[in-house]
Amino acid sequence: MVEVKEDRIKEIIAEKLDIGIEQVTDGAKFIDDLGADSLDVVELIMTLEDEFEIEITDEDAEKIVTVRNAIDFIKSL
Repeated sequence: MVEVKEDRIKEIIAEKLDIGIEQVTDGAKFIDDLGADSLDVVELIMTLEDEFEIEITDEDAEKIVTVRNAIDFIKSL
């Protein structure tokens, strides 16, 4: 597995959602705070899977609603 770096996760989120890195705070919700729609979230999950060589099930993906959720989930694998 690839080493997980929080800054890299935040960079990916900012790139995929076309927002400034300063907006990507731990408590930010992808849809409510960062302007993502459901398709954006699916694409973000797929990008994270590729970047960190992991698989995120649909059930787990539904639980990833904030930046911190994504970081903690990836680090838990």
